[in-house]
Amino acid sequence: MESRRTAFSPAQLHILEMMSYFKTESAVQELLQVLSDYYAKKVQEEADRLWDDGTLDAEAIENIGASHLRTPYIHA
Repeated sequence: MESRRTAFSPAQLHILEMMSYFKTESAVQELLQVLSDYYAKKVQEEADRLWDDGTLDAEAIENIGASHLRTPYIHA
């Protein structure tokens, strides 16, 4: 078996392979929703962990909301 180099991780390759079985746009949209729900759950779990250990509190959330976090543009 020939080994090929790719920029994709094994997980990305697996998802790409799974996508080849989808025949309708609704099936693709359903998978995208599942992935979105998965990552939303992970973000919520991490936020809960940070809240529970005291790293994140109401003041920190207010500060994040008031921050201007855009990447500065470099004008040439």
